[in-house]
Parts: sequence; structure tokens; C-alpha cells
Amino acid sequence: MVASTPILLAAIGELVVEKAGVLNLGVEGMMIFGAICGFAVAVETGSPALGFLGAAAGAAALSMLFGVLTQFLLSNQVATGLALTLFGLGLSALVGQGYVGVTPPAMAKLDLGPLGDIPFFGRVLFGHDAMVYLSLALVAAVWMFLNRSRAGLILRAVGESHDAAHALGYRVVAIRLGAIAFGGACAGLGGAYLSLIRVPQWTEGMTAGAGWIALAIVVFASWRPWRVLLGAYLFGGVTVLQLNLQAAGLAVPVEYLSMSPYVVTILVLVVMSSGRGRAALNAPASLGRVFHATT
Repeated sequence: MVASTPILLAAIGELVVEKAGVLNLGVEGMMIFGAICGFAVAVETGSPALGFLGAAAGAAALSMLFGVLTQFLLSNQVATGLALTLFGLGLSALVGQGYVGVTPPAMAKLDLGPLGDIPFFGRVLFGHDAMVYLSLALVAAVWMFLNRSRAGLILRAVGESHDAAHALGYRVVAIRLGAIAFGGACAGLGGAYLSLIRVPQWTEGMTAGAGWIALAIVVFASWRPWRVLLGAYLFGGVTVLQLNLQAAGLAVPVEYLSMSPYVVTILVLVVMSSGRGRAALNAPASLGRVFHATT
């Protein structure tokens, strides 16, 4: 669950962005920038909670750079997203120079009382920090928002046909900017979880491709929140498995074990896309398309 949480946070945010019809490939850059923002704020204030807030704010601000370029200047979304990843990696390395080797304040685990004392399940399910349970609650909230709220239906309408939504009087650009900011904030939370809890230190490039995996999981999930949860936990489980196999001294080159989570992700994507484009059938119709109001 701990290994899956940063990917889950980033993926659920990207799902909302893509549901609005925007393809943001800058998740990796936003995650790593959120990691250093959260780490720096937590170290300077002594509060991990403020660190997570700082990470969400920093990554959301970075995502607005992508939003302005794609929604107002009508730049290509794929190229801009890739540029955002490179920019985030470089900016985080610059900001993090003074935090190498620094230990952040620890975040306490939740005390769930008798639930934590249940044999095996207490430790596995009820022995984690608040962000693990927040990520699960966020998945449920996103599902409720997209399927049971008027605002969610409007956002989905924008993603399916921005021209029709505009003709009905909806502010397409404003809705997409809100989705982009939300996706950036979620990616920042995922990055901060890495630097504050999963690996409590700052290391340049510490996301190690987690943002790209989050992007793949959205496709694997066919743009459905609960499948995002499944995909993130599948990847997290494989990640932990290969670490345990390394610790057990399995006679397999460590490089094979390290790449196994990414191989599994590729295989899952191949399987999902093999059924006559089954995964693509649920993709938002306006995904990646530039919107320009002509009237």
C-alpha cells in the first residue's frame, strides 16, 4: 500500500485532467517538483502536513505553466507536457541542492485502536499513515464527482466534445484549467509522499519514472477511478515483490528484478489494448485536441 500510494495519487489526478480532454505528459516533472517543494517546506517548518500542502501548491503552480501554454497559447499538448517534465526535473535539482542529506520530520502513523491489533490484517491494512487512507478516499471522491455530480458531468462533457460544451455556454478553458491544477496538486502530493514517507530524504530524480507509470495506469484503467486503484496497487505489489526477492538473495541479476515492475506495466497495457481497442473505447473523444473558441 505504501509503494502504491504515490503512483495512485498522481494517476487519479491525471485521470481527471484527461477526462477534461487534456493530455498532460508532464506528470513526472510535477511529481519531482512536488517532492522537493514538500520536502523543503516540511524541513523548514517541521510539519509534514504543511509539507504536503506546499507540495500540492508548488506542483499546481507548475501545472499552470502547462495550462497557460496549451489553453491560451494553443501549444501542442504532447510537446508541452514533455517540456514540462524536463523543466520540472531541472528546476527540482536546482531547488534541492541545499537539501541533500537532510532528514525531514517524521509523519506519525494513525492510531486506529483495536483495528491495528488484528493479527496480520491489522498491520497490513490499519498500520499506515494518513496519506494512504487519504489516497483511497480521493479515489472514491473522484468517482463520486465524475459520476454523481453536475460539475463532474460538465467536466466529462468538455472532455467528450469541447465545441458542444462551449455552444451550451460552459467555460471550457476555465474548466480545463481547474482540472489541470487538480492534476498538478495530486502529482505533487505523490511526489511529496516519496520524499517525506516512502524514502524520507531528497535525492535528485528520485521519482525514477513513477510519473510515466501513472500515465500508463490511466490508460490501463480505461479512465475509470476504481481501475486506477487496481492498477496502482498491482504496480506497487510488483515493486515490493522484486525488493523482497532481492533481499532473499534470489539467484537472478538485480537488473532483471528492478525492471520487472515496468515490464508488468507494459504487458498489462498490451493486454488491455489487444481487445479491439477496448481501452481506447472509453477514452474522452476530445483528448489532446486544441480548443479555440471561434465565437
